[in-house]
Amino acid sequence: MTNHLSILRRARPIFAALGLAALAAPAFAEGPLTVKDMSLSLANGVAMGAIEQCRKDGFQVSATVVNRSGQVMAVLRDDMAGPHTLDSSRRKAYSAASFKTTTAILGDRVSAAPTAPGSVKDITDIVVLAGGVPISAGGAIIGAIGVGGAPTGTADEVCAKAGIAKFAEALK
Repeated sequence: MTNHLSILRRARPIFAALGLAALAAPAFAEGPLTVKDMSLSLANGVAMGAIEQCRKDGFQVSATVVNRSGQVMAVLRDDMAGPHTLDSSRRKAYSAASFKTTTAILGDRVSAAPTAPGSVKDITDIVVLAGGVPISAGGAIIGAIGVGGAPTGTADEVCAKAGIAKFAEALK
């Protein structure tokens, strides 16, 4: 009997902690989440804005816009854009949405530790070439755009940012 009482006394703090955790758990699970996300019309507009900027700069590209979950919302391929540009733009958009940063910055991080095991560059569909830019609305990442096909990633990024800039007012 003494052993059982001793065990119960030592277990009392554990039971108390479990009881508090059970009381607190519903506070974390209550109700649905409210999130901002990409609309189809915004995705189409941002993609077209990027294509238009690249056309002005003399480049034929593809532009892909994904929502906050990395799901494709809009894809545009300019008339003479190369076949590789579709996959490149999609992967850039996915990477920017996944890591919530530009793919240029992501590339810099990978370059700083190129032989690190488990590098982000080894994750399926991640690409660390410039041209992917997150899209924010009211301080929340709602998606990303990726542009592929200009002679440099930097030029792709300029076009991506121009597409976003067309909707700066709506994204505040």
